Amino acid sequence: MTTVAYVCADPGIPVFGTKGASVHIQEIVRAWRARGAHVEVYAVRRGEDVPADLADLPVHIVRVGGKGLDPAEREHAQQRAAADLAGQVVELAPDVVYERYSLFSRVLGQVRDALPGREPTTILEVNAPLIEEQATHRVLVDVESAVGALRAQLAAADVVGCVSQPVADWVGGHLDNRADAAARTRHLDGGADAGAVTVCHIRRPDDGCDTPFWHTGAQRPTTAARPSIVVTPNGVNTARIRPVIPDLAGAPVVVFVGTLKPWHGVEDLVEAAALAQVPWRLRLIGDGPVREVVEAAVAKHGLDVELVGAVAPEQVPQALQGALVAVAPYPERDDHYFSPLKVYEYGAAALATVATRIGQIPSVVRDGETGVLVPPSDPAALAAAIDALVADPARAGRLGAAARELMDSEHSWDHVLDATLEAQGALV
Repeated sequence: MTTVAYVCADPGIPVFGTKGASVHIQEIVRAWRARGAHVEVYAVRRGEDVPADLADLPVHIVRVGGKGLDPAEREHAQQRAAADLAGQVVELAPDVVYERYSLFSRVLGQVRDALPGREPTTILEVNAPLIEEQATHRVLVDVESAVGALRAQLAAADVVGCVSQPVADWVGGHLDNRADAAARTRHLDGGADAGAVTVCHIRRPDDGCDTPFWHTGAQRPTTAARPSIVVTPNGVNTARIRPVIPDLAGAPVVVFVGTLKPWHGVEDLVEAAALAQVPWRLRLIGDGPVREVVEAAVAKHGLDVELVGAVAPEQVPQALQGALVAVAPYPERDDHYFSPLKVYEYGAAALATVATRIGQIPSVVRDGETGVLVPPSDPAALAAAIDALVADPARAGRLGAAARELMDSEHSWDHVLDATLEAQGALV
């Protein structure tokens, strides 16, 4: 039996949370277990919404802490937590280490160094250019450590799975100097760069280094072939999300699922609801930092919008029930690197999707076949497309059925994991 250590050292992502990232973790774990692997998860947050089928999943938690810490101290705490996770993974001695990329983790290299002669297959899953994302939307103090960690992870990975081509391009931009990154060691406690190191050491008795934190040496050569980079967009569990039955007794329901963040375009959807010429009811499933903005827009237009709030992944199928049309109203932006989980879930629910023509979306929402595409940041076009589908439920049903078939045939999580493992020639 293959033993898999799934690692997530991102403090913003609980294993059992309501975010799409939590869904991603759970579904990759299910995909591994479906092929007979023994999986244990190593993370910094557990979460409370444990699905019944994952209740027996071993989850090892190292808490970052961070209350009362300033940003620099918190980043340092993240580095320590990731290093401690690596120590626990080493105790498992897995055949595969599958890690979701986070800002300061160097787990892949640390585990490889600690298991000489038994190097596990290492897979790094990259979902976003986190360094730029953190610097732009939050606070990033130690850019050098973040860049160093990414390069160390890339140097240690056999396969890097990226959710979109822009993310793969970003990863590639950090590969140019990977040999140099692997040939040097930087202490995780913020000390001076140790330069070229000839011993791989992780808290070994013969380690003459006085750092209290783990760090990786560079004895292992970096080969030109490592890593294989593959674009693996998100998938969907079509057994968990089944086709919904539209409620056409009154005005049809138009649904949005996702975190309420500025780049999800929910304000445009509310504006579209205000412009609608055909009656439909808007249901928003999710919560997030722009909720107050959305609520203000709803109040401004005097709309009757169903604000459901965040729901656990297990509750999403029920929350979609009764809907006729689903919406992914991403606004215009130059860096749309996302692989939107919601459009896959809409398709699995056999919902006709109205989405903006941006990034990866046209490859999933096929205009006129499984949904309708409109220009981004154009509430009037969004309203017109929704109106047209609401006025023609039979057409919406045909598009939704085609979307369901597409998800079944091409976008299961098994397909996602297969594509990742095939890149390494390690199909389990």
